[in-house]
Amino acid sequence: MDRRIYGIETEYGLTCTVDGKRRLSPDEVARYMFRSIVAWGRSSNVFLANGSRLYLDVGNHPEYATAECDTLPDLIAQDRAGERIVQSLAEQARERLLEEGIDASVYLFKNNLDSAGTSYGCHENYLVARSTNLDQLSDALLPFLVTRQLVCGAGHVLVGVDGVARFVLSQRADVMWEGASSATTRSRPMINTRDEPHADADLYRRLHVIVGDSNVCETTTMLKVGATDLVLRALEAGAGAPDLALASPMNAIRAASRDLTGEALLELDRGGRASARDIQRAYFELAAAHLEAEGPSRPLDSEVLDLWGRTLDGLEAHDMSGVSREIDWVVKHRLLTRYAERAGLDLADPRVAQMELNIHDIDPRRGVVQRLREKGAVATVVDEDQICAARTTPPATTRAHLRGAFVREAQRHRRDYTVDWSHLRLNDQAAHTVLCKDPFASEDPRVDRLLRSMAHGADGVAAAPLV
Repeated sequence: MDRRIYGIETEYGLTCTVDGKRRLSPDEVARYMFRSIVAWGRSSNVFLANGSRLYLDVGNHPEYATAECDTLPDLIAQDRAGERIVQSLAEQARERLLEEGIDASVYLFKNNLDSAGTSYGCHENYLVARSTNLDQLSDALLPFLVTRQLVCGAGHVLVGVDGVARFVLSQRADVMWEGASSATTRSRPMINTRDEPHADADLYRRLHVIVGDSNVCETTTMLKVGATDLVLRALEAGAGAPDLALASPMNAIRAASRDLTGEALLELDRGGRASARDIQRAYFELAAAHLEAEGPSRPLDSEVLDLWGRTLDGLEAHDMSGVSREIDWVVKHRLLTRYAERAGLDLADPRVAQMELNIHDIDPRRGVVQRLREKGAVATVVDEDQICAARTTPPATTRAHLRGAFVREAQRHRRDYTVDWSHLRLNDQAAHTVLCKDPFASEDPRVDRLLRSMAHGADGVAAAPLV
């Protein structure tokens, strides 16, 4: 595809303490967080003026889905804006609790596991042509996704049933149970094949990848989505996928996660074995050859390939210092091992687990990576102005621009409305509805007419606050 729509859906971990102890359940805290959202949106599932979707997912996880983006800078700015938006809800919850005499601390974590080992996701969406054979594409992508954690994993201290702790590459690897299927939680696959394109179904479908970790470094998010896009582009252009189908993707993803060198040998379906690092290197070379032949065509193509290559080089040299400011698991491994060594702690110590949570805390006053970013100790992709703009402004080059304008005008004129990814509807007597099936279209005369019509009446709907 000459252009591609990307999106990231992030579920956040939520907890609340009073005097350092957990007193309020996530359900109770979530109600405080979403009170203002429900007040104006009449639901805990709303679309915002920046084109994104904000809602409360199963298990009381605040979830933020970015608007449709067609560039990596827009996607990363939208993702970081999501952190600011959900953090503002946590701050509102704390203020409401204080008004009721409860001095509580509300924590939001951009991670994938709670203290009980329950997993919640970070899903990636890539628009592909309807003509794409999704079964063949899934088969081609699975070895790449299984080993992608070597370069994009968030890292995790895994404590076994014997109490022995080890650092692993991924928080999601141990909760994957299928390669590709239409399930989500019952039998969690790496690729969800449910057919919900949120676009013209005759032209497009959506590749829904749910195996990835939530990332706290912008550069790792860039690499995770950018490398996947490069592989997709090579495959779409007719490049043959490496002959590296895995005998058991579930066994392979767990084995790869436990080897920080990438040297874990994975059983191949055709017989024989290959290291996780060599499999990932084969996909890197596939993408690099395609990019060399076609030339960089999207923002950050060269930066993605460079970081991908440097990370693989570091794995081969057993020296990750060259990406110590850019790759999530490398940053976390350094922080946790230094902390444990200085304090004389075993990795299984609860204080190490608390430090791990602090790394994922999105509060700029507490979050370890948030503070490192401010000091320039963690690399960035977008600047503060881009993140602030993305809180209220959708990407200008996709359908999100139309949705954002509609939401903003409907709120300004206090009109009753309904929105989803494809529909814009004024809930007036005429029930004006516009179906926006093209996710690449940022202009539409029908939407322009709908916007102009709003000034001719008001239904008294409460204006939405900026979150």
